[in-house]
Amino acid sequence: MHEISPFIINLTIFVLAIYVGYHVVWTVTPALHTPLMSVTNAISAIIIVGAMLAAALTVTPLGKVMGMLAVAMAGVNIFGGFLVTRRMLEMFKKKERPVAKKAE
Repeated sequence: MHEISPFIINLTIFVLAIYVGYHVVWTVTPALHTPLMSVTNAISAIIIVGAMLAAALTVTPLGKVMGMLAVAMAGVNIFGGFLVTRRMLEMFKKKERPVAKKAE
């Protein structure tokens, strides 16, 4: 029996993760987008830790570069997610009405 290449296994997992992620995100109702963004930020923080560990344990330069790239992209995702979440929450704040001055 032939052994399956680890590259093929990793590629299959990657493609399935993209497929499942796409369908999960696009079926979310608009009311749940803010909580979803918070969860996404938490997941990205976990990804940063995993990418740091993966980059530290690799011995090839390509592995280190890919690990650094994963850390950078997850960092952009976290900070961008917080900006989008803050902007979405500002939409729900009550706006102050200007006070009309009474004519004396």
